[in-house]
Amino acid sequence: MCGRFTQKRPTSEIAAIFEAEDLADDPGGRYNVAPTDEAAIVVQRADRRAVVSYRWGLIPAWSDDPKIASRTFNARAETVMTNPVFRDAFRRRRCLVPVDGFYEWVRDGSARKPMRIHDPADAPLALAGLWTGRQDAETGDWRRTFTIVTTRPNAFMAPIHDRMPVVVPRDAWAGWLDPAPAGRDELRALLEPRDDWALAAYPVPPLVNKVRNNGPELIKRLQPWLEP
Repeated sequence: MCGRFTQKRPTSEIAAIFEAEDLADDPGGRYNVAPTDEAAIVVQRADRRAVVSYRWGLIPAWSDDPKIASRTFNARAETVMTNPVFRDAFRRRRCLVPVDGFYEWVRDGSARKPMRIHDPADAPLALAGLWTGRQDAETGDWRRTFTIVTTRPNAFMAPIHDRMPVVVPRDAWAGWLDPAPAGRDELRALLEPRDDWALAAYPVPPLVNKVRNNGPELIKRLQPWLEP
């Protein structure tokens, strides 16, 4: 799964990296983004790519229960094309979730140790996401939400967790974002775990265990652990 990540870069910098317009105007500095939080994502809007701020936890347009978001912050690659919650968004509303890293927890005796997984060069990871919008019948306001697609672990992630977020390579960003219906085989290939993707991991302080904690101290390296 992927249940916590960091976005320390301001959205202006994210927009420059993804060649997008910054519509979120967020200063960044977020080291503990959790489900139901607002977060920056990259979407394709007609003739332009944009960085926007949507809530994490996809609420399909047909649902009137906002609590569903606590169960839909991840979509499984194996069922994303058929699951009624995600299949429509998968067809036409795919997005990228730019993160500096994400957290997972591993067993250390009776304790669970938080780990930070990141790009060894500290480049952003573009995670595969889906988004949707729902209009409030009473107020007319739109609530836009997103989810992160996960897949089986690659060789690096397997010792850490039995799932990992799908990382979209730069040369596939445009194809993933394109709202036009894409070939199922082309998209399915992107959802497969890749062993050629460089990642690194290290233990971080247990401060990250509490979602209200935030700050650079959450990603302090306690000791080396896994390197590519």
